[in-house]
Amino acid sequence: MKAQQLRELDSSALHGKLGELRTELMNLRFQHATAQLENTQRMPVVKKSIARILTILKEKDTETADE
Repeated sequence: MKAQQLRELDSSALHGKLGELRTELMNLRFQHATAQLENTQRMPVVKKSIARILTILKEKDTETADE
């Protein structure tokens, strides 16, 4: 997902999406370790998505702390 689409979600939806992506990354790591992973480019995409969500959650926490 793009950062703009993620910014439109509320924090509970972001936490849910973060959990899904972390589970997917764990599964990708297992597949990679057992040489079953066919699309190796999926791992960096998932990692970047996780980083985007964490950044947006941090921004939202900072905004609420300033108010």
